[in-house]
Amino acid sequence: MTMEAQRSQNPAQVRQDCLDQLDSLAEALARRGLRARLVTPAGRLPSLHAVNPAAPALAEDIYAGPCRDSGWWYWWSWAERIAVCADVEGAALQISRVLAARPAGAPFAG
Repeated sequence: MTMEAQRSQNPAQVRQDCLDQLDSLAEALARRGLRARLVTPAGRLPSLHAVNPAAPALAEDIYAGPCRDSGWWYWWSWAERIAVCADVEGAALQISRVLAARPAGAPFAG
C-alpha cells in the first residue's frame, strides 16, 4: 500500500490535511481582501467561511477534500469543484470573483 493510500484511510490525517488546505486558501483570500475563518464542528467536515467585508451578505462556505480521480480539490457548498488545491491562487481568484460586490444590474464576469 502506498503512503498516499495509507494516509487516505486515516481519518485524523485526512482531517488535518483538509485543515492545512483550507488554511492555505484562507491566507490567499486574505491577500485579496476577503475575510476567512476556519469552521471545525465536531463530527463534521471542516470548512472555510469566506466573506466579502465590503458586502457581508456575500459569503460562502468552502470545503477541501480528496477525490478518487485527481488529488485534493476545493469545493463550493453546493458540491461543485472550484479548483485543485495545488492551485491555491486560482481558487482564491475564483472565490473572490464570486464574492465580489457589483453595482445593481452589472453582469457577472465569473
